[in-house]
Amino acid sequence: MTATSPTRTPRGVRKDLPADLSASITVFLIAIPLSLGIALATGAPLQAGLVAAAVGGIVAGRLGGAPLQVSGPAAGLTVVTAELIQRYGWRTTCAITVLAGVCQLGLAALRTARSALMVSPAIVHGMLAGIGVTIALAQLHIVLGGTPQSSAVANVLGLPGQLADLHPVALGVSALTLLVLLGWPRLPGPAGRALRKVPAPLAAVATATAFAALAGLSLPRVDLPSWRSHALPEMPEGPVLGLIAAVLTITLVGSVESLLSAVATDKLIASERGTDNRPPRADLDRELRGQGAANIVSGALGGLPITGVAVRSVANVKSGAASRKSSMMHGFWVLLAAFLLVPLLDLIPLATLAALVMAVGVQMVSITHLRSVTRHREALVYGTTIVAVVLGGVLEGVAVGIAVAVALALHRLARTRITLERLDSGVHRVRARGQLTFLAVPRLSRVLNQIPHDAHTVVELDGSFMDHAAYETIQDWQQSHLAHGGSLEVTGRSGQAARITGADPDAAGTADSSDGTHGAGRGHDARHADGGHQGERSRRGQRGTHQCCRPWTPWQNHCDHRAPSTRTATAAAAVAANADGNVEDDGAQGRTTAPRRRGAGQLASGISAFQRDTAPHVRDELARLAREGQRPSQLFITCADSRLVTSMITASGPGDLFTVRNVGNLVPLPGAESTDDSVAAAIEYAVDVLQVESITVCGHSGCGAMQALLSSAPGVAMSPLRRWLRHGLPSLERMASRHHAWARIAGRLPADAVEQLCLTNVVQQLEHLKAHESVARRLADGTLELHGMYFHVGEAQAYLLSEGEDFFDCRVFDTVGQPV
Repeated sequence: MTATSPTRTPRGVRKDLPADLSASITVFLIAIPLSLGIALATGAPLQAGLVAAAVGGIVAGRLGGAPLQVSGPAAGLTVVTAELIQRYGWRTTCAITVLAGVCQLGLAALRTARSALMVSPAIVHGMLAGIGVTIALAQLHIVLGGTPQSSAVANVLGLPGQLADLHPVALGVSALTLLVLLGWPRLPGPAGRALRKVPAPLAAVATATAFAALAGLSLPRVDLPSWRSHALPEMPEGPVLGLIAAVLTITLVGSVESLLSAVATDKLIASERGTDNRPPRADLDRELRGQGAANIVSGALGGLPITGVAVRSVANVKSGAASRKSSMMHGFWVLLAAFLLVPLLDLIPLATLAALVMAVGVQMVSITHLRSVTRHREALVYGTTIVAVVLGGVLEGVAVGIAVAVALALHRLARTRITLERLDSGVHRVRARGQLTFLAVPRLSRVLNQIPHDAHTVVELDGSFMDHAAYETIQDWQQSHLAHGGSLEVTGRSGQAARITGADPDAAGTADSSDGTHGAGRGHDARHADGGHQGERSRRGQRGTHQCCRPWTPWQNHCDHRAPSTRTATAAAAVAANADGNVEDDGAQGRTTAPRRRGAGQLASGISAFQRDTAPHVRDELARLAREGQRPSQLFITCADSRLVTSMITASGPGDLFTVRNVGNLVPLPGAESTDDSVAAAIEYAVDVLQVESITVCGHSGCGAMQALLSSAPGVAMSPLRRWLRHGLPSLERMASRHHAWARIAGRLPADAVEQLCLTNVVQQLEHLKAHESVARRLADGTLELHGMYFHVGEAQAYLLSEGEDFFDCRVFDTVGQPV
């Protein structure tokens, strides 16, 4: 979705000017020391950092697609630029920067900005962390009073010698810089609050510079040469392939870092500001176009490569910037300082700038990112990318990271654990955990052949995919096992029965409900287009078997029940061979399923089935809950639609969920007209009395309430339903607004306007939740979490609202798969 700036009146522009002016000064004070420090770290002329900061603010700020993002020289390109300067010289590096800008313009014209975000977050964060480690190792030598080496390995090897030859003056000034930098945000009291308005980097550099000047310390300082001798680009010289690789590296790293920073800035704005004073959402293709233009201008003027800078962008947002004018004005301030403040800048010790950049490098190894990749089992990709970037370089490190990520994905796909266990009852249980592909067939066949022919066997398939080779292996063994007098059950996760039939495997994934039986597609992958097959999951006909006792199955008559002792080999074979899906009741062959009863008869039948089949298994647990009281872990707000069975889609039981259901899963705002206190009362009771740990708002596909909202016409007489649906109007407005990110399902766009509104409604109701006083208080304390969920009825697939750690988009509903 393309974001366009709303029309702003001259009065609105004048109103925003003071906020933009204040923010621009704050960002300028941060940009000056960081730009000089990054130029020092790359080995470029120090003026190059100021040129890049000014061009990034003015050109990228004016042409870019993220209004509040601030661009300039960034730590993410420090290592790459330093290598290019060492290999090709400074003037050729400037030409490479120009060519990289041209490539970015080409990528923007092809509208590939979103594609750059498809790179695994573990690789991106690993790349940035590896760059941070390399920067920190190089600047540590300057902090200690020495000179950095040409590579990270050389810097590590040279540390012992550097430690043996310390320069106390440089080390002392660096220590003072780091002390002020880290302690400044923690200054206590009213005076501390006033001082903290000065950016910490500026305070650290100013303090260390003043101390060095007043103490008369002798140490290397900034030396800005005359602008008359400023070096401009020249025609690139060197191996063509090497120059192409250099251009692509600058393009790749700069583009990814800029786009990630733009998305992160959008998230920060959404979390910090209300909908009435937010700028438009970032247009990533336009942002890439602005970055390309800025790199062309910066390279042509002898400046460093430019990218979006997260540190300055965060400062810009938090300082109250209202439009792109804050970034542009900060560029003008940098330009003025480069000409008017040279005598003052020449007083800054190089050790101070080195300490500042070293701290930035260390911060690039983010503990938050490490926890995120560990939680998603991507630590190997993250760690490998860091090591490869440090040892080989950025481009090589990213290539190694991609290779490891692909290998890990293939390993997870192919990894299968197959075990055989003989229970005390004489039953042999085979468990297959993971995806059953042709690679697992030898192990599967070996385990199945260890089972005696006359044994009763339970085959438990705990995976989401089975290819044709594995299907035929199980099918052939099943036919042989039954023919020799054995019996078997093929089950899925949690004991739900699956059936591997002798029918055409391509038809095995269909659900047959002609007589009330239900095939849920478990053993074989139903995605026939991918060449896989999915075997039916039919509910077992076993009365009193706890594994198949689910609250919804007897009510919907999706399974019949028989005693486990009646499950003979003949009956198992009859069920397996029953191609039309008819399940015989009570083991009597030829008996058809009775028609479903309606009304009171159906209700009585369901209650009777519960008392007979389910109550004996849950009575002890319910008795415990009756004694101890309810202690649910979460409040679950969902629609009253009859197709949503909360216990089924969340695998929950008695005492787990405190559930609120209404038409459209709506959460009225406190104090809203025609508000419904029942929802607010339930929220207050769950949050304050039951002390739930999380609240989930769950929408679903084909919601009738959302359809009614879309088709509602003005002027229609109010009814109870229409009055209630007025609480969904903010969702309709959010979907039509250009100031909000669209909600979508990962991997595809919404199927139609109804699905778009269903997804948007979940996001909007989460915002309504935050307006409730009890919820806001617990969120501020960090003791409550909010989650969005979407259930696609037709796909039987649940989606969770992502926070953006995996796909860099905070409004994406991602699939919830099965752990391998």
